Amino acid sequence: MVDQGGRGYWVILVSFFVAMTLSLISVPYDLPWEFGFLRPDWILLVLIYWVIALPHRVGAFSAWMLGLVMDVLLGALLGQHALIFLLVAYIAENLYQRLRMFAVWQQSLVVFALIGLAHLLEFWIERIVGAKEWSWWLMLPAMTSAFIWPWMFLLLRALRRFFSVA
Repeated sequence: MVDQGGRGYWVILVSFFVAMTLSLISVPYDLPWEFGFLRPDWILLVLIYWVIALPHRVGAFSAWMLGLVMDVLLGALLGQHALIFLLVAYIAENLYQRLRMFAVWQQSLVVFALIGLAHLLEFWIERIVGAKEWSWWLMLPAMTSAFIWPWMFLLLRALRRFFSVA
């Protein structure tokens, strides 16, 4: 095995930065508030991809640090996103060999389940502190994320292969 050192880490970091930027962009004020729920969970999509593609590089520690950064950026309860991202990364890391064998549309179903679980856990945490009420709108990002997954998978795989990230 050839040691490639830190080659390719910048591609992973840039993809997470772009995902964070997309997650922080707000919905225009002239649109109804429900359109905000149509936004896919970009960070979890990128995290799931990198955990499946390179579990030896992106795993629990990366998910925890990414979650802490998102907690600070969003002003959320410290550790909330870290816990959620850690759980998603743990499940994806345990299933990565099976997920690689699935077709992309089958992976979309797993992505729907993972992101749906993440949003339910986020609701549960925010409900405990009294910040949120239940609405079925909360599951819509999981559906849009599952719909976006094939294109996100193909884009990130093309970037990984083009820049020889291993």
